[in-house]
Amino acid sequence: MELAGDDDDFAVREAESRCSAVELLAPGLATARGVVRPETLAYTRRICRLLGTCDPSVDDAVALLDAASTDRTGTVAVRARDVRGLTGVDTQAVERRLGSVLVDRGFEVDLDDPDNTLVALFSETAALGWLETETPRDFTARQPTDKPFFQPGSMDPMDARALANIAGASPDARLLDPMCGTGGILVEAGLVGTDVVGVDAQRKMVEGARENLAHYLDSFAVVRGDATRLPFADGGFDGAVFDAPYGRQSKVEGVSLESLVGDALREVRRVADRAVVVGDRSWNDAAEAAGWTVESRFDRRVHRSLTRYVHVLV
Repeated sequence: MELAGDDDDFAVREAESRCSAVELLAPGLATARGVVRPETLAYTRRICRLLGTCDPSVDDAVALLDAASTDRTGTVAVRARDVRGLTGVDTQAVERRLGSVLVDRGFEVDLDDPDNTLVALFSETAALGWLETETPRDFTARQPTDKPFFQPGSMDPMDARALANIAGASPDARLLDPMCGTGGILVEAGLVGTDVVGVDAQRKMVEGARENLAHYLDSFAVVRGDATRLPFADGGFDGAVFDAPYGRQSKVEGVSLESLVGDALREVRRVADRAVVVGDRSWNDAAEAAGWTVESRFDRRVHRSLTRYVHVLV
């Protein structure tokens, strides 16, 4: 797997929502088993069926392919990538020399529409594999400023997709965002087939989220309500995800941010048994006080004045 972004631990955690036995191989590279619906991942660029690994040099890659068995038929192409620019390898030379190995084995090259694509990924380790899936990189088409309803501070859709996936987004899941804002996380969850439900305390946000969701999805629900008193039955959701209000001096309806988030965490615990919570600070203590276990936390720097703390709760 070739990972996207520069936070490999976060990318691996998202990949675990679609795979088993995910292990980081080198910066930007990971291996996994049991891959299901990988095309919905945000922080994975492509998935290949692994032929093997070697030192990150052209000669070692050629030797690896020479020694590997090939059970493919049809035309081929070779694509090489210097992942994150770490090696300075000549990718064109890699493609020519690996292509020559395949031609010597009787394969015909088709660069426009090959039946099989051999991918050579170079990082601190090199990996060769046959391309299985490339994930759509269409997130820029859903930037917050391009949606029907926009508010400053809205989350990037690539991050929103990853959070939804970690929270359990899938066609057989029902996912809640109890502080849905403009609905960005719900849009991304819905696009992978999840049954999505949003709640927000502000009428403006409820109406705006409905407008955004209707632009991308056929089915969804958004209601006005209180995240600390949700109008849903116990265990009514497979997972929950929310981006808590930011600002150390924040007040919401006269309630401190600490009280709001703490009470919301307790209420979400009632309706779902897993959650992803994002904030501008650590909410570990509040989550544990609400009965959650913090499985993992990722501190993701957005810019100089904002770090997002992503809490995975079970």
